[in-house]
Amino acid sequence: MLALVSAFAFGGSGVAAKPLIEAGMDPLHVTWLRVVGAALVMLPVAWRNRDLLRRRPALLAGFGIFAVAGVQAFYFASISRIPVGVALLIEYLGPALVLGWIRFVQRRHVTRAAAIGVVLAVGGLACVVEVWAGLSLDALGVLLALGAAFCQAGYFILGDHGSDAGDEAPDPLGVIAFGLLIGAAVLTVVARPWNTDFSILAGRADMHGTAVPAWVLLAWIVLIATVLAYGSGVLAVRRLSPQVAGVVAFLEAVVATVLAWVLLGEHLTAPQIFGGAVVLLGAFIAQSSTPAKPPSGPVASGTPATEKPLSGKRTNA
Repeated sequence: MLALVSAFAFGGSGVAAKPLIEAGMDPLHVTWLRVVGAALVMLPVAWRNRDLLRRRPALLAGFGIFAVAGVQAFYFASISRIPVGVALLIEYLGPALVLGWIRFVQRRHVTRAAAIGVVLAVGGLACVVEVWAGLSLDALGVLLALGAAFCQAGYFILGDHGSDAGDEAPDPLGVIAFGLLIGAAVLTVVARPWNTDFSILAGRADMHGTAVPAWVLLAWIVLIATVLAYGSGVLAVRRLSPQVAGVVAFLEAVVATVLAWVLLGEHLTAPQIFGGAVVLLGAFIAQSSTPAKPPSGPVASGTPATEKPLSGKRTNA
């Protein structure tokens, strides 16, 4: 149930953010408001885990820059140019990109099933962007969504860091809290929020013909699509295996696409729907086939190491 809550909460972020962007707010400023608001809510958790700043500074910095600031900024920028569902489907190439890291950077074996998953995901993406029509989607929007996918891959890689440390493993909620704080600091420098028109939040935003108070949309993004989504996601991983929680999280793309269709009137063509299904299938196979970590201790000759899957995220941002 926690994993389902996380998937549905994350899936609703794009449909709440897009009306704010169309009302005149810069995507980067919406991202800044989302991260800063969530960071303030999670501030007590960060204070309770303040020793992480001494123990895991590199992990916190990487998580804040890539898993928080990078994913959200690229995703919100992409949905300002391409449909929400398409942007999220492209972002879900992230689990497949993790395999490239494992194979070419860590130089570990990648299973045949994982390679098939990557091929399926890339082929599905070609259908989503309709390459036969000369990339009918906005090319910059697709590139921004791919940026979100690379940052999402960083989430998977950083999420696995320290998972085998036993009692010394960092508290996931503490990592998220500090990640939000660091992400907020980075985005403040990049977004320059003092240049945004905050009066938009006092007005209304159009959601497919329905006027919705802008502050309600922002509150949903902060409390539901960020705090609840991240919190329920990490708690689900603690109670389930990371693989099972990750599989459930793939519902996020489906939820986002359906909500964008119902609430924003965004329609996908038949090839895009087919391609989206193939992207999800390929990403699912890729994540569920992630190879084992190398053993921490010596392994007897001829005896295979016990396989342990790489930890996954929810996830979006």
